[in-house]
Amino acid sequence: MNIGIDFGTSYSAAATFVGDTLTHIHFGDAKQFRTAVFFPEVVPDPNDFRLTPELEAQVEAQIRSARAQQRQFATEAQQQGRAFTERSESDLRRDALRTVRRQWMERRAAESPTATVESFQHALFGEEAVDAYLEYGDGNLIESPKSMLGYRLDPQVRKVIVHIATHILEHIRLAASRQLGSPVRTAVIGRPVYFRSSMGDKGSEQAVAIIREAAAVAGFDGVTFLEEPAAAAMHYHKRLATRQIALIVDIGGGTTDVAFAELGGDAMPRIVRTWGLAKGGTDLDINLSMHSFMPQLGNNVTRVPVHHFVEAASVHNLPKQREFRKQDYRFVDEPYQSRLRALQQPGATTRLNQTAERGKIALSAQDDTHADLGFLEDGLGVVIARADMHEAVEPFVERMRRLFDEVRQEWPSVPDSIFLTGGTSRSPIVKAAVREAFEGIPMVEGDPSLGVVSGLAVAAVEGPGAP
Repeated sequence: MNIGIDFGTSYSAAATFVGDTLTHIHFGDAKQFRTAVFFPEVVPDPNDFRLTPELEAQVEAQIRSARAQQRQFATEAQQQGRAFTERSESDLRRDALRTVRRQWMERRAAESPTATVESFQHALFGEEAVDAYLEYGDGNLIESPKSMLGYRLDPQVRKVIVHIATHILEHIRLAASRQLGSPVRTAVIGRPVYFRSSMGDKGSEQAVAIIREAAAVAGFDGVTFLEEPAAAAMHYHKRLATRQIALIVDIGGGTTDVAFAELGGDAMPRIVRTWGLAKGGTDLDINLSMHSFMPQLGNNVTRVPVHHFVEAASVHNLPKQREFRKQDYRFVDEPYQSRLRALQQPGATTRLNQTAERGKIALSAQDDTHADLGFLEDGLGVVIARADMHEAVEPFVERMRRLFDEVRQEWPSVPDSIFLTGGTSRSPIVKAAVREAFEGIPMVEGDPSLGVVSGLAVAAVEGPGAP
């Protein structure tokens, strides 16, 4: 079965069509999960795995269980009049081997001196991952790994990133297989027009290669890629009875993408042109943190360089986080010394980022909000006003305006409508900037969370993505 996967910077989701019904994959009770994964302190190397007689017996047990499950699926399909494709013995063995290798890695991790909590035996995803990291204070929490895929990586860091992406994609594949009652082996995966990158186009090529490699290890036999605004266009296309020209604006956690498309009616959707900006909602969180929180830690007050505070705020960037935690603040004046050293403790930068994210959301509906920074110092907190939010996000909004200026200069004609989607499109400030940029053109608001994945589901059943 082919599914669409939105491997997002902030949240990830998957969907497909069962018959004519759009079906979103559930992760617990939700249709998406935060793109975060928690690992034990020591992540074993899968290359150390060797198939001993004991492990071979575990593989055979897995195969027997899979055969029994396959017979059950076949019986149910026959009773319901559905087609069922039996999987070969080689496929069953390959999956069993992957399962046993993963269980072996989990046991190795659990045996390490730092894995003192039973829940460390398994990778955790989404909010569970963040909660476990904050509760236990050690281990490895990786947030927004997609933001790192396009940067120059040394071989060891690349290996870790592939490992993380593998776990996330396997988590999606297994959840989809369980819900759909059939093994999921292929997918159309969304990608931004431009990945966040330090290497230009080569960074995007590297990012796609990493996702492709991780998908293969995660159990996918084949994946194709589709630009995210093109996916959102396919979702919007399904809503249009007559043909029209539309501009798709997808503002996500890590990137802002635009597509000019011919959509609707009986003809296939046609994507004419795309534009991209490697900035999104995570930049808003960083800007708000720098504007409202970092002065409380000494930014522009002490001699601590500004880049230290940027590193602390960039929770999605592992090298920057490591650099911040290595800094020595013993000679910084109080109270900033104690606050900075508290921020270097495990989980503190994640708490600060969550506080910024909650503040951003609260200011969408109210004039001001109180941000509790008591985890850095008892009683510490700040009041953030909506005006502060406007000032903090202005650099992103200004960069977005320049992108929209470029779009207007290059589009073939004035579109009939604007289709707005992506998680960051919820922000009233961002939404107002889009309206202002395309004044006079009707704007249709799509599902901020599921617009892209819904279009990827269409692509999964109606047409392939790009190789």
